[in-house]
Amino acid sequence: MMKKWFFDADYLQSCNCDYGCPCEFSAPPTAGFCEGLCVWRIEKGEHDGLSLNGLGLALAVKWPGAIHEGNGSALAFVDEKASPDQRAALLEIASGKAGGLPYEILATTLTTLHQPRFVPFDFHFDGLNSSVKVGKELRIALEPIRNPVTKEPEQVAVNHGTGFIFQKAECASAREGAVDAREMKFSYPDKAGFVARIHYHN
Repeated sequence: MMKKWFFDADYLQSCNCDYGCPCEFSAPPTAGFCEGLCVWRIEKGEHDGLSLNGLGLALAVKWPGAIHEGNGSALAFVDEKASPDQRAALLEIASGKAGGLPYEILATTLTTLHQPRFVPFDFHFDGLNSSVKVGKELRIALEPIRNPVTKEPEQVAVNHGTGFIFQKAECASAREGAVDAREMKFSYPDKAGFVARIHYHN
């Protein structure tokens, strides 16, 4: 029997695509390849009765083409506050081995899983002005997309009913979206960003 898990979390995302991200519309990524960052702050969660409350989880991911074409690689970051059992639970979930969306779908597109990092998470959640620092290696800083003429902030949202990472999210400009690790390095300022509230489970 697969161990049951769930979590309710705040979610930040940045990637190398133009604002809105064509992947949300089942279209090819802007540059023909995908490199992005996903960070979850778990407010309430559980894995086989073990609390995951208050922990952070992040993935740096890259694919040579569209996500569904596969051959991707991932580097996981787990909150250093997690106990050994909590670390194991979060890695089981993030690897897709525990089942449930979005991880079981992502896992089918990955051929390389790098050794995880256990690092501090520094979250600042404030809607479209949210940011997070994950250890010394991963950073997301969001801000509103601005009208190209008036420079006033725009309000844009995605309602993706069949989305597997999120179904509803506010679209942002990722002023900063970068990872600088030995296994994976990229930086895409002023590209697509999202902020969402998610509920996952298996």
